[in-house]
Order: sequence, then C-alpha cells, then structure tokens
Amino acid sequence: MRTSGVLMPISSLPSPYGIGTMGKSARKFVDFLVKGGQTYWQILPICPTSYGDSPYQSFSSFAGNPYFIDLDILCKENLLKKKECESFDWGTSEEYIDYGTMYVSRYALLHKAYARFVKNMPEDFSSFCEAEKDWLEDYTLFMALKDANDGKAWAEWDEKLRVRDAAALDEARKKYAEDIEFYKMLQYLFFKQWRELKAYANENGIEIIGDVPIYVAGDSADVWANPKQFYLDEDLNPIEVAGCPPDGFSADGQLWGNPLFRWDEMKKDNYTWWTKRIKAMSELYDIIRIDHFRGFDSYYAIPAKDKTAKNGKWKQGPGMDLFNQLEKKLGKLPIIVEDLGFLTDSVRKLLKDSGFPGMKVIQFAFDSREGSDYLPHTYTSHCVVYTGTHDNDTVMGWMKTAPKASVKFAIEYLNLTEEEGYNWGMMRAAWSSVADMAIVPMQDLIGLGSEARINIPSTLGENWKWRALEGQITKDLAKKLYKYMQMYGRINEKVLAEAAKKAAEKEAAKKKTSGKKKSSEK
Repeated sequence: MRTSGVLMPISSLPSPYGIGTMGKSARKFVDFLVKGGQTYWQILPICPTSYGDSPYQSFSSFAGNPYFIDLDILCKENLLKKKECESFDWGTSEEYIDYGTMYVSRYALLHKAYARFVKNMPEDFSSFCEAEKDWLEDYTLFMALKDANDGKAWAEWDEKLRVRDAAALDEARKKYAEDIEFYKMLQYLFFKQWRELKAYANENGIEIIGDVPIYVAGDSADVWANPKQFYLDEDLNPIEVAGCPPDGFSADGQLWGNPLFRWDEMKKDNYTWWTKRIKAMSELYDIIRIDHFRGFDSYYAIPAKDKTAKNGKWKQGPGMDLFNQLEKKLGKLPIIVEDLGFLTDSVRKLLKDSGFPGMKVIQFAFDSREGSDYLPHTYTSHCVVYTGTHDNDTVMGWMKTAPKASVKFAIEYLNLTEEEGYNWGMMRAAWSSVADMAIVPMQDLIGLGSEARINIPSTLGENWKWRALEGQITKDLAKKLYKYMQMYGRINEKVLAEAAKKAAEKEAAKKKTSGKKKSSEK
C-alpha cells in the first residue's frame, strides 16, 4: 500500500505560549493531514530536553517533555487561569522558540498548576504513578536532585547521591518529596494529554511515527540509575563516547558525547533495558523510527577526553541478537530505521536480516559526496523516501546553498521548474517514486527557506527553534496536497472510505428528497 505523511515536530506547531503543544493546534494539524489525504504524522522525540535543547539529548528516554503540556487544557481543568498564562513572557517571536524564556516562564506557571493539583488530585494519579514506577521513581528523584544542585549534572553531585547510596537516596526522597510529586504531576499531565491527542489522530485515520534516538544523554536518569549498562569507569565517568568519523561533511567528524552502551552487559540480561525502552515507545507511537541504525552493527567509539572525533575506532554492536530478542519478547513491531551515510556490507546485511525499511533522502541524491543510491530510479518499494529530514536544510534553502552543479543536476533530473515550485517538484519526486512510504517536512510543503531549518548537526545555540505561523497551515494547502496524493495513489484509505461513505449518504438523501417530491406531485 502506498502511503504518505508529514514531518512536523510538536514544538513547531503554532501556539500563543512560545512553543507548540498537544492542544488545539495539534488537533488542527491532524485535521490538516486528513484533508491532505495523509496517513502519517512523523514527530521528533518527545522526551524532556537537556543542554542544547535537542530532543536527542534528554534527561530521560521514558519521560515526556513538560513544554508540550497544553496550557489551555489546564485552564479548562481549573489548574490554571487564562490571565495567568497571558501574564508570562513567552518571547518576542512567533516563528522561533526562546528556550531560555520558556524555561523560566513554563516552570513557574506549572508550579501554580501544582498548587491546585494537590488540593484535588485526580483519582487515576496514583494508578498512573504505580503503572510507570519502573522509570518514574528514578526520573522524578533525578529531576528533584538536579533542582537541589542548581541544575548541575549528576556527575557533580555529592558522592553518596552520585553512586546511589541507598540511605542517601531514602533521605533525599523524604527531603525533596514535594519536588518529586511536582515532577510526577508533570508526567501525569503529559501522558494524559498525549494519549488523548494520539486517540484523536488514530480515530481520524492518522498514525504517529515517533523517533527513538539510539543513544541517551550522559546527564540523564537513564545513565544515573543504570550505570552498569553504560561504558563508564570506576568513578562513573565515560571511558568512550559516541560520534561519527570525519567525512566529506566534517573534517573533524561529529563528537556527540553520549556514553556508549555496554552491549556485553546488556546481552547478559537479554537486553532488558532496551526491551523496556522499545515497549514504552511502541505504546506511545504507531510506528517507531530508530535513529542511527548502523550503530547496532558497529559503533564509533571516541576517547572521552578527546575534543574531536578524529581518534575514534569502530567496535562491534549487538547486531541481530538484539532485534531477535526484542521480537521474541514484544512480537513483530512496525519499525523504520535511519540507515543514512556510509554503509558497509555488514550494515546492509543487518538491514536485510531485520526486515525493517530504511530511508532515502532525495537531497542526498545530488551531492557528489554521497552515492547515487539516493536517486529515485534506484529505489525499491521497501523503503521510506524523504525530501529531507530534521538534519537537512529545507528544499528551498538547499536550492540556494547547495553547490551549483548539484542544483543543476537536480533541476535536470527531476524536471524542476519555478512555475511548479522547486519544493513541489522535489516532493513530487518523492510521491511518484516506488517507495511504499513518502514523508515530507512541513517546511517543504509551506515552501520555506533556510530560516526554517530545524537543525545543523554539530552546532549549538540556534537549533530546534523553528515554528509554523497560524496562517501557513491552510485549507488551500491541504487541497493542493490532496490532489498530489490522488495523482500518485497515496491517499489514506480511511479518508477515501470516509469520502465514499459521505458521497453515498448524500446520494441516498438526494434520492429520498427526489422520491418525496415525485410523490407530492402525484
């Protein structure tokens, strides 16, 4: 079945409160997707962000981002007042998130909600905490301790807290009990709103593709609570960290800095941590996209003290052993894998053996530094094609910044014209390809330039900020998108069935009216 979807981070949705949320604008976006004949809404990771505001660097692999909690919904639930929400500073720009302002304003407001929450706790709050305690207890204690330590990384905490001394942890739980309850409330509210949003999407025939980073942040509850699962020394400092080697895009390579997994230790308990993680993600999303798939075949290990990725070495990953265990425990899950970049024969074999569809990014097809297997005529049906990802420039941005030879090749190969719009021509290439699934970023649908780019890898400070404006996601745009879906056979079958049902009901009503008219004439 040929399908299509749109990549749109929740953070990028329009909102009067500085960042996209799981409220009205999210539901309006679902409605847009339905009208555009889409099947999927792909999002970025929804975990709480840490240093650098990247969704790929989170305080927890299991928790939800409190920034996405919708304030208007909290007002309806009498946890907040509209005037309170409007009284806070949310930044000066509707197009870009001001994370510094967001941090100050959002948490101050959520503390007001907590003061009302504790006076009238929902009946299902305790059951939520019990159901999620496996990760929730560690995460909420972790966040309370971070607050108590002025936001410092757990590696800088008091020795007994750092090494998780049982008596010290018990004392901390008592001392910071209220802070812990506050963070539990945030997770309760997040997951309540998320499940309501996902139900709305699913009821309307839209499935959600969620992103799962392969690595976790060093300063996270994941590493603090499970140090034996990560490649740390006796003092709990990383020995080697994750990244990518030097290539045509970066002479120094990419130094991500994430602690590496102790795959040997994980194998001993049949990858219990990974099983819990993927199980949790499969309950959150309809389809899971796993980032940096090649890291499961072999991963690039960089000495932790190095300032660049030049001296890293490739080491053996778990391969199919991990995925066999996941399937054994969880069944066959719908998974997409990010298999971009330089691929070895062993990575290709792992992809084939797993049965997961990989990714094709059309922008890469015209770059002399990449191979030609990204050109649409080389695709097989078992893949997911993108015009670009969160790490790429937009199509219109790429057309202005890419080498002239690359742009010329793209124009000739795809028959791009200014009349159609370069963005629509490149999206057409994705939709017309044989790929079973085609995903386009929302920025490309709108036709935005580099100012709307989500992320420039290996840079800090200006990423993850772009937001769509209210007037950019329109009915006319949905209609245009729908026509392309008709043209290339990618309309959501549920949408088609609903349209046929409505047409039949309309025809039946027309016949009924006509019959009554004839009867009266007699």
